[in-house]
Amino acid sequence: MPATIEQLVDLLDLERLEEDLYRGTHPAGSTLTRVFGGQVAAQALMAASHSVPEDRAVHSLHVYFLLGGDPSVPIIYDVERIRDGGSFSTRRVSARQHGKVIFYMTASFHRHEDGYEHQNAIPEVPPVESTPALSEVLGFVDERAAEHWRTEWSALDVRYVGDNRDADDPARKLVPSIQRLWLRGAGDLPDDPVLNACVLTYMSDLTLLGSSLVVHGLTIGSPRIQPASLDHAVWFHRPVRADHWMLYDQVSPSAIGARGFATANIFAEDGALVASVAQEGLIRPVKPRPKA
Repeated sequence: MPATIEQLVDLLDLERLEEDLYRGTHPAGSTLTRVFGGQVAAQALMAASHSVPEDRAVHSLHVYFLLGGDPSVPIIYDVERIRDGGSFSTRRVSARQHGKVIFYMTASFHRHEDGYEHQNAIPEVPPVESTPALSEVLGFVDERAAEHWRTEWSALDVRYVGDNRDADDPARKLVPSIQRLWLRGAGDLPDDPVLNACVLTYMSDLTLLGSSLVVHGLTIGSPRIQPASLDHAVWFHRPVRADHWMLYDQVSPSAIGARGFATANIFAEDGALVASVAQEGLIRPVKPRPKA
């Protein structure tokens, strides 16, 4: 994965092949065997955004991950202009490798309008400076997982706030599985709302499925499960700076049929609710191999 925020920005700089057709590359040196789903979603959003008037910002995207991406070959993004109305524009993006569609995204863009406003309040959580790096927390469980995190995800700064153990949050005992993080890009980003929305999209696929495993005492990298993102949705409520601290407040209401479901609110450090996210993914238990 990109080692720096600058490399992540480069990853989102797609090659234009012709109108509404783009090629996306991968970071060099990654040890992942499949393309990270957040990368595909972020690149697809960037491709779609190139076809939309500048006065319209993305307000929602919905994706399906159909096949695992191959990190050894580029991804081709084909943008379909579904509709341009007076206030909204809709785009559909297909991502292809080896002649097959591996991913679909539908995204909607909206021209700013004034209207009614309300939002959830940001939860009371420890400030960023008092929370440990996620790699440090992982190191207490599995040092190999911690080293993998430091190697693959160094473009992001992620701090672990806590989960729904009594010591972390006694007020949320009735919710089965909770996970909270502070996160941001590990460096400065340009003042570009499209780029910041794409980086937020990239981040949003990072830990959400893992929140469905908290109650089961597992992490997403455990050899006891086979994980995979199945679908993912993001709603953008307010302008976001992805290089500023954000609270990722994740909740998993249900897991069944080898699938985990999770939702989340993303708050800016000043309390503004900037986005909401939902995801269902595979968390298939791996059956131990019979002994010879």
